[in-house]
Amino acid sequence: AICDKLLVMAPGGSVAYFGPPEEALNFFGYDTWADVFSAFENYRDYDWAGRWKGSQHYQMYAADIDAVAPQSVQVAPMQAMKPPKPQGWMSQFVTLVRRYVSVIASDKGFLALMVILPAVLGAVSLLIDADRGLLPNPPNPQTGRIIPNGTATTVLLILAVGACFAGAANSVRELIKERVIYERERATGLSRSAYLMSKVFVLGMITVLQGLLVGVIGFSSREIPEEGLVLGSATLVELSIPIMALGFTSMMFGLIISSLVKTAEKTMPLLVMFAIIQVVFTGCLFALHGSIGVNQFSFLMPSRWAVAASGATLDFNKISPPETAGDTDPLWEHTVGAWAMDMGALLALGVICGFFVARFLRRHEPEVMRK
Repeated sequence: AICDKLLVMAPGGSVAYFGPPEEALNFFGYDTWADVFSAFENYRDYDWAGRWKGSQHYQMYAADIDAVAPQSVQVAPMQAMKPPKPQGWMSQFVTLVRRYVSVIASDKGFLALMVILPAVLGAVSLLIDADRGLLPNPPNPQTGRIIPNGTATTVLLILAVGACFAGAANSVRELIKERVIYERERATGLSRSAYLMSKVFVLGMITVLQGLLVGVIGFSSREIPEEGLVLGSATLVELSIPIMALGFTSMMFGLIISSLVKTAEKTMPLLVMFAIIQVVFTGCLFALHGSIGVNQFSFLMPSRWAVAASGATLDFNKISPPETAGDTDPLWEHTVGAWAMDMGALLALGVICGFFVARFLRRHEPEVMRK
């Protein structure tokens, strides 16, 4: 409003208006600039430049300039027309992180939801046999068989599903809602990896903290082993680490969904489907070990490995013993090796998801940038 003249460019780089700012909205026939920009987006095939050239405003403010401009233009030497060097990778990453954190911090509702969602998901597990612990039951004195502790498997199932849902929900809309911004900034030198890593870093920090909250709420009020496999007496932390890693890997799966869909409305059904699939393949509802095909497919599910890691600490082969003696699940073995393998596979899934997200992002870039 304080400019003498306003230049408006339509998509494609054509001039859509030039003249006094106060006459611009009347020229376009809209009440706000938001409506003008929406018209540009919705009617990309409209001849905005032709409308401008045929208007009275063009004759009043631009015709004389266009007539004189070609005579005064001097061709600059080719060496003087080099495009500016884009920012370095780290500089872009820091800028993107700061911008993303500022956007999140300004949304008070989202900040509240980040705390409320994991707190509620963790608290739900407290409703299940609140007086029961997460230790193996003693053997039946008559049969000598260990009585399964259904409370432990149910609690871990709820915590795992909660971490899956919270992690995926954090990221499932992130890429689709910024697609137009990403395409524009990518065309001007934005690093694809810097953009992706900024999302992974910020969302990863949020999701890991949420997973910690879910784990602490769910495990702290229960009787748990005094000694863990890896962290000794810090059993609560050892049990929460797989839940935190599960949230992170689920967040990476959410980024895959966000990079594949064409509209934000399609993300919610896929999020629900992802969460339900994780419920089935945790290994808590039915035995996966020994099921040919089903067990192998479950290796692609982050919930399978997270439950196995926490189950190794809790000794799930004793908490939920198999019907056939000796037919135990090797992923639930109460050993450091089993716990390390479960955690390694869980984090490897997150890395693989990151690779696919980067590949899928290429589809939304100008072909010249796909390198």
